[in-house]
Amino acid sequence: MTKIPDPSCPWTARSRGLIFVLAASSIACLLADFYQLCPMSFFTPFIFLPAFVTLCALAVLDRQRGSGHVWRAVWIGLLGGLLAALAYDAFRLPFVFAKEWGLDAIVPPMKLFKVFPRFGAMVLGQPIEQSSYSLAAQLIGWLYHFSNGATFGVMYLALIGDAQRRHWIWAVLFAMGLEMGMLLTPYPQVFNLPLTARFVIVTLAAHGIFGVGLGWATRWLSVRPQLLPAGI
Repeated sequence: MTKIPDPSCPWTARSRGLIFVLAASSIACLLADFYQLCPMSFFTPFIFLPAFVTLCALAVLDRQRGSGHVWRAVWIGLLGGLLAALAYDAFRLPFVFAKEWGLDAIVPPMKLFKVFPRFGAMVLGQPIEQSSYSLAAQLIGWLYHFSNGATFGVMYLALIGDAQRRHWIWAVLFAMGLEMGMLLTPYPQVFNLPLTARFVIVTLAAHGIFGVGLGWATRWLSVRPQLLPAGI
């Protein structure tokens, strides 16, 4: 039988902080590599993956023995973040395939997906720039991209506490803040991304879409406990 956690017993700031840190290990992979603190090829299997397993284990433990707040936040955050990432990528498709789809007279062609195989190459310990990326680099890069989207959802819920009690605009601010922060890191230089006005406008718009998707998805899921896996 589905159990809705008692709203009068919210998950604590300490548990929210722990969940935030565990979820943030995904984007930390990239940042640690950028600042030469730890290569992504080491961070991913030995820090991020154990942290993600711990995150899921804590959620399952809370499902079985706790109030269910952590379980709900992790489940809703992961799914909401994935849905938002899909909306984010869908928005960018016309720019990526502008020439192939005959849209180049309307939208500028932009290589907005070029970083994904480079993510995979970094995880595999390969050179970032290659003439041709392996299938493994492509797949791992896309998986890493979606891991960021999913864990951003968990980080967002850890920050706000309850999607039912917060307006979706907070998710937009969260997403825009993430992107503006990334633009201040070595991200553009490492991946040779031109910081033109057009690029900044398009990428901020895409993250705005991610924020809207995240805000709406997490709120929609949070008011539908029947969508949670059975048994809690």
